[in-house]
Amino acid sequence: MAAERVAQGKDVVHLEVGQPGGRPPRRVLEAARAALEDETETLGYTLALGHPGLRDGIARFYADVHGVTVDPQQVVVTTGSSGAFLLAFLAAFDAGDRVALAAPGYPAYRNILTALGCEVVTIPVDGSTHFHPTPDHLEKLDRPVDGLIVASPSNPTGSMLGTAALKALALWCHQNGVRLVSDEIYHGIVYGPKAATALEFSPSAILVNSFSKYYAMTGWRLGWMVVPPELLRPIECLAQNLTIAPPTLSQISAMAAFEATDELNARVAGYAANRAFLLENLPRLGFDRLAPADGAFYLYADVAHLTNDSPQFCKRILAETGVAVTPGTDFDTERGHLGLRFSFAGPLCDMEEAVRRLSVWRK
Repeated sequence: MAAERVAQGKDVVHLEVGQPGGRPPRRVLEAARAALEDETETLGYTLALGHPGLRDGIARFYADVHGVTVDPQQVVVTTGSSGAFLLAFLAAFDAGDRVALAAPGYPAYRNILTALGCEVVTIPVDGSTHFHPTPDHLEKLDRPVDGLIVASPSNPTGSMLGTAALKALALWCHQNGVRLVSDEIYHGIVYGPKAATALEFSPSAILVNSFSKYYAMTGWRLGWMVVPPELLRPIECLAQNLTIAPPTLSQISAMAAFEATDELNARVAGYAANRAFLLENLPRLGFDRLAPADGAFYLYADVAHLTNDSPQFCKRILAETGVAVTPGTDFDTERGHLGLRFSFAGPLCDMEEAVRRLSVWRK
């Protein structure tokens, strides 16, 4: 609907898009230009598991940032984190397996698992557990599960698993034969302590990350996994058949992303300013029931006191103010009609204009 409004020549303030604003880091663009101008670089297929240089760089990243030793051979470069989830779910689960995930949560987990014939086990979460599942949740399920997906920071709430909470979940899953898939694509975009990685606590977890969010390379379609050794060959065979290899130019360019920390952290500082502005102003507009936005660039609001139909509520906001926000129904099929998500990935001026328009609308 926002795109249709733009096509009609009307303006839209975009607080619905989960995509970083601005261009990729300068070093990434320079690396891309150099690769395009290098007559010895064919830009042909890489290995199915990815360019060796990039796999080495990702392994060094975990040593430098998290103090964790990662064998580059366990790193799998993928076509975005979406490609990583598809490969991970195919390799780790069979049709009929039960896989648990939190609600509200990223809808693609549920949709991919359903398409693969897995049974999705939804765990409703709220502020009492910081919007994340716990071992207690898993122990109280009516039947055991084969897998668990967690995301920290999460989409749509932005909430993070603390180090102790992530350790408890990772150890519980490892000890109970439950395959943990840890979505860490918003690592780097945090507003407090650094996010912990599941690699610190579990040798059986599958870790998924991406160059899309912190590194602002969404359209380059590049992500990665760190996988246990027993899953490496199945994933390699799947990747060879499903995608052949990730995009080569993107892989060559991404090697420079790890050298762009200063530029990337400046972008995160911009997100932090947006977050602070919205946290100050949204409550006075009636959006005062917000999940703890520890990371990512989202605020998830409980709007049960304002509406019982968030899709219709969001349609009204868009039609009457030109501000686009996301209803919660995709994130939570049971309670999402009472929630909505604000994205603050854009410039501060968009946040200011959105608040100005909503202030007039709410009077």
